[in-house]
Amino acid sequence: MQSSPARARLTEHKRAVVKIGTTSLTYANGELNLQRIERLCWVLADLYNRGKEIILVTSGAIGVGANCLGMERPRDIIGRQTASAVGQAMLMQIYQNFLRTYNRTAAQILLTRDCVNDISRRENAHNTIAKLIELGAVPIVNANDTIATDELTEFSDNDTLGAYVAAFSDSALLVMLTDIEGLYDKNPRTHPRATLFREAHEVTPKMESAAGGSGSNLGTGGMIAKLNAARYALENGIDAVIANGEDPAILLRIFAGEEEGTLFTTT
Repeated sequence: MQSSPARARLTEHKRAVVKIGTTSLTYANGELNLQRIERLCWVLADLYNRGKEIILVTSGAIGVGANCLGMERPRDIIGRQTASAVGQAMLMQIYQNFLRTYNRTAAQILLTRDCVNDISRRENAHNTIAKLIELGAVPIVNANDTIATDELTEFSDNDTLGAYVAAFSDSALLVMLTDIEGLYDKNPRTHPRATLFREAHEVTPKMESAAGGSGSNLGTGGMIAKLNAARYALENGIDAVIANGEDPAILLRIFAGEEEGTLFTTT
């Protein structure tokens, strides 16, 4: 299938934010999917070798930490902080080990909402990310859940975080990897004939309805959050893609302009 002009222009994008969700990083039992994480690191390193500049926004710290501590996934603040403190260390060690295999260095950046809202802190984060990329390191961003305690410092989700990072880091593309191929007009898990939205220039009410509310399977899985992140990206002149992260090599195909996932394009 021939790529659309908007897909073809993805090949020209140099800097991008890739957000990967917990379900793409772990097995159903909560344990880390090390094979997938290693493949993700290989893809990131290969993209860097091609001249791309990738900022990774990773989920998984709370879930991994909770599983390691033998906890149910916590909903209270102190529980999330405790699980995150353990999970962040585990995740970064794994990313660092795998990236070193491919001659890249991982750099951890933990953000709270005030880092985005405050001009000075946002500029500091921008400059740090830019310098890390200049030196060939892979910035790995997550919310600083160990100190975030209220709505003033917490991000509602990492899709939102990814969109904010894309905006202040001067990225041209936001890719959100999840456990589904993209945005469908109906829940594909219950509607086998559901149709995938391939390309759009805006987030429409029809799309929001298709994503479902907080009580639906897709809404619970975060599709509403991804649409909100896509809208924020478009408002800031950034293309966005929602795609399946089961095989991280999908990033190579996205950057090659192939028809993968749902593309929200500014052009």
